[in-house]
Amino acid sequence: MSLQQRALGQTGLNVSCLGLGTVKFGRNQEVKYSREFTLPSDDEVTALLELANELDINLLDTAPAYGSSEQRLGRLLRNREDWIICTKVGEEFVTGKSFFDFSGEHTRKSIERSLLNLNTDYLDLVLIHSDGNDMAIINSTDCLAMLTELKEKGVIRAIGMSTKSIEGGLKAVDLTDVVMVTYNPSSTDDETVIDRALANNKGVLIKKALNSGNDCPDSLANNFDFVLNKAGVSSIIVGTIDLSHLEANVGHAIKALA
Repeated sequence: MSLQQRALGQTGLNVSCLGLGTVKFGRNQEVKYSREFTLPSDDEVTALLELANELDINLLDTAPAYGSSEQRLGRLLRNREDWIICTKVGEEFVTGKSFFDFSGEHTRKSIERSLLNLNTDYLDLVLIHSDGNDMAIINSTDCLAMLTELKEKGVIRAIGMSTKSIEGGLKAVDLTDVVMVTYNPSSTDDETVIDRALANNKGVLIKKALNSGNDCPDSLANNFDFVLNKAGVSSIIVGTIDLSHLEANVGHAIKALA
C-alpha cells in the first residue's frame, strides 16, 4: 500500500495524508522538543527530501520563523511541480527571538521573500502564523486582505491560518481555504473547528499530532490512527530529520488507514 492522498478542501490541491514539517531543517533555538538537536547538513536534508518523495509524501510545511528552512528548501528541492509547499506569514525569528507583524505591507514583503527563498514563482498554500491573538489578527489587521489580493493575482493558490483558539479556528474556516489546528488524543479542543471545516469542505492540516514528539514511542501508532481517522482531516504535519523516523511515520500512517 502507498500513502493516501486527500483533497485539501476546495483548493484543487491533493496532499499526502502525512506532510513533512521542516522546522528542524533551519532552526534549533527556542523550540519545544523533548531533545536537543543539531541542524542537518545539506546532504542530510537532500536525503530526507528524496526519501519523502519515494514514500509518496508531497506536502512540505515551512515558514520564515523556521530559521533557514525556506532557503534550504529553495536550494535543495528538486522537481518543484511534484511538491505542495505550505509556508506562512506573520512570525519572524531573528537573532534567537520571535516577533510578529501582521500588517499588509509586511505580509506582501514576506511573500516576496518566500518566493525568492523557495526559488519558485508561486506558493501553493500560505497560512497566517498566529501569535495566539487569532481574532485580533483577523479583525484588526489587513494581513488576510493582502493574502486574498495575492491569491487573486495568482501568486498564492490557497490561503489559511494556523490558529491557537477555537474562536479563531472557526472564523478562519469561514474566511479562508485551509485551517491548521492542534489535534491529538490529549488535545481535542479543536475538534469543533475540524467539524466546521468538514461541513464547509475546507482543508484541515493538523499540527502537534504527536504532541511535538513528547508522547512515548508506543503511543505513536495510536496517535496516527486517532488523527487520520477523524473525518475532515486532510493531512497531519510531522517534522523529523531522521530517515528511520520518516519511514516509520509513513508506515504508521499507512497502517492507520489500512
